[in-house]
Amino acid sequence: MTMSDYYKNLRDKVGKDFIFMPAVVAIIRNDENKLLFGRKHGEQGWGLIAGAIELGETPAEAVCREALEETGLTVSPERIIGVFGGDNHRFTYSNGHKVEYLTIVFECKITGGSLSPDNDEMKDLKYFKESEIPEIANSFPVEIFQRSKREAIFE
Repeated sequence: MTMSDYYKNLRDKVGKDFIFMPAVVAIIRNDENKLLFGRKHGEQGWGLIAGAIELGETPAEAVCREALEETGLTVSPERIIGVFGGDNHRFTYSNGHKVEYLTIVFECKITGGSLSPDNDEMKDLKYFKESEIPEIANSFPVEIFQRSKREAIFE
């Protein structure tokens, strides 16, 4: 999905300057306990399945919507792994737009659908072992990928 009307209107007002953006991340595992990552069109690096929370949408609804849009999978959020924000979660997109994310990371269970790479949002989708997680642009502690970590992490 492209940028929502809400964020387009906000960008029209503030230009490329920093905006505060509530967001969600889906940690999705397959039956082999591998973690799902995606690579967007025109980008070399891998990233998590994630996106902004839209007006009127709950974080749980947002993570389900983003997972479906980016992967073709229907998911159910099972628990919050962590909540992250602050200076370490600032990001500048290739078009110059700057954001500071407040991100809720959910562990999600696959409940349906089928993995659909090369969609409108993602060029590639791939599962990685915990020991082979690729470098990603946004900074998160390694504990979010460890299934044995049971307590939520708060920054």
